[in-house]
Amino acid sequence: MSAVLKQDKQASNAEWHARRLAATPRGVGVMGDFFIDHAKNAEFWDIEGRRYIDFAGGIAVLNTGHCHPKIQAAISAQLDRFTHSCYQVVPYTEYVSLAERINAIVPITGPRKIAFFSTGAEAIENAIKIARSATKRSGVIAFGGAFHGRSMFAVAMTGKVQPYKAGFGPFPPEIFHVPFPCHCASLDDVKHAMEQVFKCDIEPSRVAAIVFEPVQGEGGFNVIQAGAVKWLRELCDAHGILLIADEVQTGFARTGKMFAMEHFGVSPDIMTLAKSMAGGTTLSAVVGKAAIMDAPAPGGLGGTYAGNPLAVAAAHAVLDIMQEEKLCERAQVLGDRIKVHLSGLQKKYARISDVRGLGAMVACELVDPSTGSPDADYTKRVQQQALKKGLLLLTCGVYGNVIRFLFPLTIEDKVFAEALAVLDAAFEIA
Repeated sequence: MSAVLKQDKQASNAEWHARRLAATPRGVGVMGDFFIDHAKNAEFWDIEGRRYIDFAGGIAVLNTGHCHPKIQAAISAQLDRFTHSCYQVVPYTEYVSLAERINAIVPITGPRKIAFFSTGAEAIENAIKIARSATKRSGVIAFGGAFHGRSMFAVAMTGKVQPYKAGFGPFPPEIFHVPFPCHCASLDDVKHAMEQVFKCDIEPSRVAAIVFEPVQGEGGFNVIQAGAVKWLRELCDAHGILLIADEVQTGFARTGKMFAMEHFGVSPDIMTLAKSMAGGTTLSAVVGKAAIMDAPAPGGLGGTYAGNPLAVAAAHAVLDIMQEEKLCERAQVLGDRIKVHLSGLQKKYARISDVRGLGAMVACELVDPSTGSPDADYTKRVQQQALKKGLLLLTCGVYGNVIRFLFPLTIEDKVFAEALAVLDAAFEIA
């Protein structure tokens, strides 16, 4: 080991934190002031040896946990063969077989095709390109509270200004937002808002797509009303609009189904996938009805790293793991368990105004009990107290007053129970 590497290895969290501030821009916001050294399943250790239980999962990327041995083995085997060729230049069979496997399980009616990319935002951008190419229309309708990514068109569709949109405009035109039909907005109100968009902003015949998350992630784990999904399908059919389900965060067993759309019995035209589909490696996808996916001409889709062979190998392993370890069923068990636990805390703490979610995509919302208004400060205190005790939590929501739970679905029962005990203590202290 070189003297420089040895010196770096011995540096503390505080020293690395100072170096990070000097070397990287503040726009890349970092929650922790510690640095990961190694990890296993639902636990990781920082460079000073402190252990943490991971209830963030790299923001929903690690449904199969840190360093699953089958994913490691798949990546290692691929690493011995080749790491890159660019699929558009020299294709490889594993890309095609992964496409076949995912096409076979997505809840989209009729023949399906899929294209792989690298990130969720990239998937969203390409889904819009495909929708515009297929419909020869330009308008896009999204929802308040939505999060679709940080690239320019994706952030324009995102329905949260701070910190994602502030200072980055002007944004691409012909993107419109309506309230999201969940616990905080009635379907009638959403229908009225949609009617206003069609009357005041853009006629339906110029709308290419309506894009929604079955459960809003960054927006606060807001579950869409089942009736709203059916209404959106009927609305799109009536006007020739494509329905795009953004399952970047909800996909791959998180909600107790392989895909959240399975809860609603409605077939979208296009789905976007990413996060937990490849065990922490960079892979995303757009999958949809074959005729729609074939609309762009050859060369219109792709990317140098799109469908990277190491990530494709990992994704094959993820699909095997989810089937063999029954992670959809495991998600439902863990989700039910944490909902019961949070409901118990809700009876004890008036600040917990709501417990919600599908499967293991669960959150609790915190308010000032005297006014009912969102309490972001208390939410942050709970998060900080949990972190001090070794439990990593994430917050979300338009007002920053929601704690979301994104533990690996492979988490051991004893570690899960330990985490819930830490959560209890955090609420007690905060």
